[in-house]
Amino acid sequence: MTSRAPARPVGTVTRGTTNPNRLRRMDRWIVATHGAELRRAGEPVAVDLGYGAAPWTAVELLGRLRAVAPGTRVVGVEIEPARVAAAKPYEREGLVFRHGGFEIPVPQRPLLIRAANVLRQYDEDQVADVWRRLCARLAGVTESSRGGLLVEGTCDEVGRRHVWVALGPEGPRTVTFAVRLGSLDRPSDLAERLPKALIHRNVPGEAVHAFLRDFDRAWAAASPYASYGARQRWMRAVRELSADWPVLDGPARWRQGEVTVAWGALAPRRAL
Repeated sequence: MTSRAPARPVGTVTRGTTNPNRLRRMDRWIVATHGAELRRAGEPVAVDLGYGAAPWTAVELLGRLRAVAPGTRVVGVEIEPARVAAAKPYEREGLVFRHGGFEIPVPQRPLLIRAANVLRQYDEDQVADVWRRLCARLAGVTESSRGGLLVEGTCDEVGRRHVWVALGPEGPRTVTFAVRLGSLDRPSDLAERLPKALIHRNVPGEAVHAFLRDFDRAWAAASPYASYGARQRWMRAVRELSADWPVLDGPARWRQGEVTVAWGALAPRRAL
């Protein structure tokens, strides 16, 4: 009897662009919102999916997660075999690299999958299927846990502007906008970093377009606060925005240059 050949990884090779500290904003948010879940799990698995041509983001993820959940193990997953081979020298206790794709080749269901700048090259109509596939691999909901978390989004090359969707086993939950405030002219500058599910929806009649329009208006109205710094202006604008939009976080996150909104408020409303 002949043995079956290993299944081909699901997905396509990305450009692989990466830089040290590029995903710091996403990681900071994960630690703040999902750190307790990781701690309760004891020895959870986190996956850095599509880490790129260099392993920096996976190495950094291990350090950031272990600062709040020391038992965390990180698996870097890449569909390009040469990238996996190049990352192997960086393996250490708690960090390994594996060849794979959206099938997530790890034996234990992960409590976290981070997929940054992975779906940018895909078509919008492919996103829902990828989300379903990845969410199906997450750790399930229990009496004491909301289950695993998938964080999927896009950022610029140095991580100053970032937008991501957070999903649980049940599907999308929230959208987070994060920015280095000193580099911001207006909130709608973040439109170019919308994840694939939303980037083509920044047009009249779509919710994300209305949200960014209202955010710009709130930012303009908060201009008197600019004399106190960009952080104070951002916080005032988000507070104003929260009167009409389901903002889910509070001042502690706003101070970081973040705002998180319920997915249902920004979800696509019509077929393109």
